Amino acid sequence: MRGWREEVEVVALSLRGYGYGNEEDDRPEKPRRYGVTEMRSPFYSFRPANQALQEILDSLGPFVDGLKFSGGCHSLMGKDLVREITDLAHKHDIYVSTGDWAEHLLRQGPSSFKQYVEECKALGFDTIELNPGSLNLPEEALLRLVRLIKSSGLRAKPMFSVKFDSSDIPASGDRAFGAYIAPVKEKTSERVEDVDLLIRRAERCLEAGADMIMIDADDVCQHAESLRTDIIAKIVGRLGLDKTMFEASNPKTSEWFVRRYGPRVNLFVDHSDVMNLERLRGFNMLRSNLGSHVASPFFLM
Repeated sequence: MRGWREEVEVVALSLRGYGYGNEEDDRPEKPRRYGVTEMRSPFYSFRPANQALQEILDSLGPFVDGLKFSGGCHSLMGKDLVREITDLAHKHDIYVSTGDWAEHLLRQGPSSFKQYVEECKALGFDTIELNPGSLNLPEEALLRLVRLIKSSGLRAKPMFSVKFDSSDIPASGDRAFGAYIAPVKEKTSERVEDVDLLIRRAERCLEAGADMIMIDADDVCQHAESLRTDIIAKIVGRLGLDKTMFEASNPKTSEWFVRRYGPRVNLFVDHSDVMNLERLRGFNMLRSNLGSHVASPFFLM
């Protein structure tokens, strides 16, 4: 039975036979600005973290663009181990991102966040992810954090959810031309869906220098059978495909994104789904050339 690398080589050879595999591909070689695959770290494995990652990257390195330390797991590791992992990723031309952990440090004051950014840079991180939903900061303070990250030479990646605290929703008259007046209502536990507010905040983060906007899967694309296609289309239409990354929590969700938006879509997946996603991307390019009668790519599994 063929291994992972052999399976992908079969797909790659097929694509080259139909004229793909050059610099004008829909999805270029690394480093990529679009068609990015960011992988969740396998650090919950029973094997040593660096050993598990080494095995994965030996097979899938060419198809992974980014590695994310999910849930602040790097805060539980020794600095030497973190540096070993980031060095390993860089050898495969893979950027390394923090998870949504930075917000926990803000409780210690603004200076602690700056120290955190400097330490992340020293450890080999390339991207710092911010979760505005957990930060509970005024919008201007969030933008200052984005600028601080960028001034340190790192990439900033805010992660947005489609639901907000109801007290954060501005009055309709405060939305014109991107204007925003901070609500004066007290904080509540009520969560309200507002895709326009998500887009406006994301746009401001991009204007401040953010490199990519991560869209939280919750209430948008967590389950393939309940995808909010209206929200996804509006986000892509306003922010652009190359500036947006969606969390695809299962293979069926990945297939929907690739079939709908093509191989150029940026996706965050579990390390166990990388192989399937690469097949989907390659198959979509092959399908566009052969026609819609070609069956689902899951025949390759």
